[in-house]
Parts: sequence; structure tokens; C-alpha cells
Amino acid sequence: MTVTPIPTPSATPDQIEPTKLVARKPRLRRRTPGERIFNAVNIVLLTGFALMCLIPFIHVIGSSFATPGELATSNFVLIPKEWTLAAWQYILSTPTIFRAMGVSVFVTVVGTFLSLVVTAMMAYALAKPYLLGRRSINFLVIFTMLFSGGMIPTFIVVSKLGLLDSLWSLILPATVNAFNLVIMRNFFQGIPDSLEEAARIDGCSEIGVFLRVVLPLSMASIATIGLFYAVTYWNTYMGAVLYINDSSKWPIQVLLRQVVIVSSGMNADATVVDVVPPAQSVKMAVIAVATLPMLAVYPFVQRYFVKGAMIGSVKG
Repeated sequence: MTVTPIPTPSATPDQIEPTKLVARKPRLRRRTPGERIFNAVNIVLLTGFALMCLIPFIHVIGSSFATPGELATSNFVLIPKEWTLAAWQYILSTPTIFRAMGVSVFVTVVGTFLSLVVTAMMAYALAKPYLLGRRSINFLVIFTMLFSGGMIPTFIVVSKLGLLDSLWSLILPATVNAFNLVIMRNFFQGIPDSLEEAARIDGCSEIGVFLRVVLPLSMASIATIGLFYAVTYWNTYMGAVLYINDSSKWPIQVLLRQVVIVSSGMNADATVVDVVPPAQSVKMAVIAVATLPMLAVYPFVQRYFVKGAMIGSVKG
């Protein structure tokens, strides 16, 4: 028995070659005159605001490299006519600046780490609806944003705890900020519960869920709150004036105050700033030294800043 093969229709060349799709570039819509004017006005305004923020810092840097004669004849210096390193040599030749910088760095690093740990743990607990007394604790936190004990009661508490003349007096009273706590709590409330339930099914404890699930998803909020805390600790001034009597434990901001007072001819502790009254350029150099560390840290957390602050402030 012979089997006759079934003839197959011959394929045409059009069917063999794949169809070529020609991608057309989207046609850009021409901007109207009103849109062009609007964009031009925006560019001018934003450039003006940027210069308003940048020019004072350029003035400080430029004045730190200017000669005393130029600063005496000109009240506003951006680019000095004659450059000198005398002011920078003066502040870098004395150990006082480095000691104060070391105090500020210690307070900022340790304080920021401790504040993030305490704030994150407290915010995670307050973000859970099953926490007993959650409403009362939230009320007490919000209450401190509106009312506080004041300077004298806080000084008495710090004194009774034996923290006077200790660097911990600059850290512990500012460990938790109510505003930062509310932002982080709202951020934690936006994390889906299904992720935490899945981790618990896999055997994670509550601490394991917090460390392995919640914190990795909250890097934007943590970086933002960390920047808030770091700036607060770095700019510590009033607490150091109230609680620190030993000049060797003063942070950079208090030393900057002494530099300004001595340069103005007022009475101050001259031994703190090496007896020699600093010139205007020295004052500008100290301001630059006190500002540069925060400017160096900000670019690394800037990409998290807007995301972390906005998400934590609109949810919950």
C-alpha cells in the first residue's frame, strides 16, 4: 500500500521574509509662545534663587582667602584681588580647631546613630495598630511638638542625671525628635502587611521582620531622617553653652562664637582662640570649616531626601 504525500502549498517570498516594522520617531509638539515665556520666567527665577543661596557661601570662601586690607576697604568680596593663605594657616596651625571639630564629629556620629536606632524602633512599634496604648503614646509624642518643659526644667533634668560637662549632655536630650518620629512612623505604615506576614510564615520573629524586611525597604526614610539628625547635632550650640563648662569639650559652633566675639573686640575666653585676636578672614575661614562637612555629606543622601520626606509626610 502506497501512501501519497499531501502536497503543501508553496510559500511565497512575502511569507518567507519577516515583516519589517519601520519605527517612526514621535513628532514633537511645538511649544506655544505662552509655554516658552513660562519656561523662560521659570529659568530666570530658579537661577536667581540658586544664586541667592550660593553667593553667601562664595562670599565666605572668597573672604577667607582675601587680605585684611581688601576686607577693610570692601564690605563684600566674592573673588579676592590678592589671594593669601594666612587665615587658613592660622586656624590649621592651632589644635583648638581640630579639637572642636573632633567633638562635633563625635557628637554627630554617635548622636545620629543612636537617634536613628531609637526613632526607628519606636516608629515601628507605633505603626502597628495592635499595639496596646498606641493612641495615648502617639498623643504624648504629638503633644511634645506643641509644648515643652523649657530651658530651665531641661537643665535641671540634665544636672540631676549627672551629665553636666559631659558630651552625653549634647546627645541624650535630643535623641528623639517628635517630627522625625512621625515621618518615619507614617513611612512604616505604608509598607504592605503582606510582606511582614510572609516573613513571619518563614519563621522570622518580630525583630527579624524589622531588621530583614522593614529596614531594607526604608532606606529612603532612614537616610532622610539621618540627615535631619546629623544637621541638628552638628549645629549644636545652645546645649553646649548651657551644659558644657570645660572649653576643651566645646563643639565647633561654640568655638566659632568665641572667634566672632574675639574678632569683634569683646571680652571672651582668649585662651580658647590662642590669645591672638583673629582677623575678618580668619572668622570666614572658621565658618567655612564648620560648613564644609555637612556640604560633603549631603550629596550622598540627596537622592533619598525628597522621596523619604514626601512619602513619610503624606501617608498615614
